[in-house]
Amino acid sequence: MPRRELPAEALVQIEGFLDRLWMESGLSAHTLAAYRTDLCGFAAYLAERGAALPTARRDHVLEYLALKVQGGAKPRSTARLLSTLRRYYRFQVREGAVSADPTAQVDSPRLGKPLPKALSEAEVDALLAAPVVDDPLGLRDRAMLELLYATGLRVSELVGLSMGQVNLRQGVVRVTGKGSKERLVPMGEEAQDWLERYVRKARPALLGARQTEALFVTQRGEGLTRQAFWYRIKHYAQTAGVRSTLSPHTLRHSFATHLLNHGADLRVVQLLLGHSDLSTTQIYTHVASQRLKDLHAKHHPRG
Repeated sequence: MPRRELPAEALVQIEGFLDRLWMESGLSAHTLAAYRTDLCGFAAYLAERGAALPTARRDHVLEYLALKVQGGAKPRSTARLLSTLRRYYRFQVREGAVSADPTAQVDSPRLGKPLPKALSEAEVDALLAAPVVDDPLGLRDRAMLELLYATGLRVSELVGLSMGQVNLRQGVVRVTGKGSKERLVPMGEEAQDWLERYVRKARPALLGARQTEALFVTQRGEGLTRQAFWYRIKHYAQTAGVRSTLSPHTLRHSFATHLLNHGADLRVVQLLLGHSDLSTTQIYTHVASQRLKDLHAKHHPRG
């Protein structure tokens, strides 16, 4: 069926809705443009079937979403489209322009939880080697990166460590995580060695005569913030030539994934990460499985 021109009354209805939305919510021009595109597309679909926005039914919404999926739309795009239609029709019901919301009984598409992004072991090695350790700040950053990768701490947990939470003799860190739950995490010989060097040399040089319980400090003698350390991580990734997508949790994800790749028990990883629910940790098994599939495809003669 040839595509009909969008009816003028539909344009008036859509623009009236967007004007009110902008006044009430202050949405960006980009978001409003996305809403306009979604609503105009649905209005054009309705016009082809002799219907209009005020008379749309649930079956119209379902068929339109199905057509989008058949055309290759991803679940996230479909969910956004349905969200736009919901917002439009809830507004119209509130204003008394329509009596029923045709999206009310339409379920949102299931969105799979995105897998955490982990660096390869070679990328981790390059990142850890990036700081210049002859400099007190570089030595501090090397110790932080080593400890982060060796323990799987959250960045907020790392920067919040105090001197009293680290036992260099036993090689463990006492961490207070979410819900004020404490856990003991082994740091490993490599991280322990770098942390000892930092505490012995770099930390006194950065503090001078100042006193603080914060383990990782700045040149001003204050505890390092999460944002400041994240900026340092991105700087070292660029220096090391790491092209993979980074997030504040990248080394934590890499810690868990590499442990599982090397045969660690899932419940042990759960304890080390401080997850209260094993299902939260299980997502890393998918990452590890995907890694094995990729290796098989790359190296097996019939991969």
